Amino acid sequence: MTILVQFAIGLLFGLGLVVSGMSNPAKVLNFLDLGGIPAGTWDASLAFVMAGAVAVTFVGFRHVLKLAHPLFAERFSVPTRNDIDPKIVVGPAIFGVGWGLAGFCPGPALTALGFGSTSAVIFVAAMCAGMVLARFIAKLQSSTRIAAPVHPLES
Repeated sequence: MTILVQFAIGLLFGLGLVVSGMSNPAKVLNFLDLGGIPAGTWDASLAFVMAGAVAVTFVGFRHVLKLAHPLFAERFSVPTRNDIDPKIVVGPAIFGVGWGLAGFCPGPALTALGFGSTSAVIFVAAMCAGMVLARFIAKLQSSTRIAAPVHPLES
C-alpha cells in the first residue's frame, strides 16, 4: 500500500510541475530574469505557483504534525538542528546558481526526462555527479577530522 501512495503522490507532484510550467526551463529562466520587468517580458506566473505551494505546505504541515505518527511510518522525521553552518549557506547558493543557469531544479529536471529533453539529461547527469562528489568530499572530511584537531590552533 505504501508504494502505491508514494507513486500517487509522485505522479501528482510531477503533474503539478508539468501543468505549472516548472519543467520548462525557458519559462523558469523568464521568471528568474528580473531584467525583463521593464520590457514586459518577465513571467511572474511561477511566483503564483510557488505561493500556492507554500500555502498548501503550510496548511498541510500544521494538520499532519498534529497526528500521533505518519500514516505509513512509526514516527515523523523532522529536522531538529537550527544552527547555520557553511553547508546550509553554500548548498542553497549552488542550487540557486544552477537553477538560474540551467532553468532546472531536481524535480522538474526528472519530470522533463520523461519528455526526452536533452538538456534535462545533461542536467540530471551533472546533478548525479555533484551528489557523488559531495559524498566523496564529506567522507574525505570525516576521515581527516579524526586525525586533525577540531581547531587548527589546538594541539
